Amino acid sequence: MAQPKRRWSKARTGLRRSTWKVEKPSIATCPHCHEPVLPHRACTNCGYYNGKAVISVKEEENA
Repeated sequence: MAQPKRRWSKARTGLRRSTWKVEKPSIATCPHCHEPVLPHRACTNCGYYNGKAVISVKEEENA
């Protein structure tokens, strides 16, 4: 199997990795309760997804 003749420089490695960026997640709003939520996920505030209640969310009692 072929082997490289010399190592890659740090500059060349940095150029190759320059596109490895962390992107901010896109945030949508829940159409039911208008809270920010990640797209294609059930809302953690109200439990709705695609207009239907898919998870039950416990109501907190303020005592």
